Amino acid sequence: MGTKLFSPKITYLHSRLMPHLQFQAGHSGCNVERPFAMLNIISRKTSRRNCSVRASGISIEEMLSIGQLQDQPPVDLEGFMDKVSLCNRGIEKKSEFLPFVVEKNIVGYIHPSIVEHLKQFEDVFTIQSTVEGQNAMFTNETHINSFVTLHHQLKTADERTEAVGVAIKWLNKAGIILGLRNELNPVVLTFGGELLFSLERAAVPYFGTKPKGITCKENMIKECSEEAGIPRNVAEMAVPVGAVSYEDIYRNCFKRDVLFCYDLLLPHDFRPRNIDGEVERFMLVPVSQVANVIYKTKLYKPNCSLVIIDFFFRHGYINPDQPGYLHLLQSLRRGECL
Repeated sequence: MGTKLFSPKITYLHSRLMPHLQFQAGHSGCNVERPFAMLNIISRKTSRRNCSVRASGISIEEMLSIGQLQDQPPVDLEGFMDKVSLCNRGIEKKSEFLPFVVEKNIVGYIHPSIVEHLKQFEDVFTIQSTVEGQNAMFTNETHINSFVTLHHQLKTADERTEAVGVAIKWLNKAGIILGLRNELNPVVLTFGGELLFSLERAAVPYFGTKPKGITCKENMIKECSEEAGIPRNVAEMAVPVGAVSYEDIYRNCFKRDVLFCYDLLLPHDFRPRNIDGEVERFMLVPVSQVANVIYKTKLYKPNCSLVIIDFFFRHGYINPDQPGYLHLLQSLRRGECL
């Protein structure tokens, strides 16, 4: 008999059921050739969400055959480092973005091209400049020349949410902010902190705020049920094992994510089944095979690769004798974790 180790990835806003990891805990006398296996989840093409294995010109089976060429992950870690770098594009352009300040704290970053559109909403947004010596007004950053803030008459979270929401809808109709979800993302200074206002989910990367929604555990339980049919009493046994983070700048968007990781031991006879229609199928694959696919290809969604690489560290598939070990380990948490 055996048990399965399940490790979903979740963000402040939502979670996706990411790698299933199976631990073959055999009784004495059992011959276990591969101690771990990973169950990849293939999302439907019609899903709004990005899937763990990205669509490409080759089949999933062909992709997995790439990882069969060697039994252990490569000694050189550069292939993994490349995937981390894909999640941290354009960080050298951060200085081009204006801080988004609420109640004297920086909660996001906005590109000048977006700021120009915000100027027309004079009763919602204010663009202010600072002079030398005034930077102390911001409690979490210095050396600021100008910044975006909310109008001083918007004092409560509800007032701010309503006013910003009207502006977002207009920007959507104008083709500036795309793909409205009609889902509100709480904007707070730190995870679990006081609500400043709520922002349309699709607008989060345009304002550079961090996606922070319902509690991690609540979200994990919800997604375990919806995407793999895991009962609540089983999902509640998930163990938090850390987090990874990244900052990604692409064109006029600034994505700042913290992804919380969990491990969950599942009954040996558990069979995942999708509930919400966003998963096409589940595939059980040896961890070493998945490691080689991530190392050699770009077929995994980059931020999903971060979560899996973190698993490699925690379970000894990457070890301190490999060149670049500490650099890769540190790079998994490049983003601000607050």
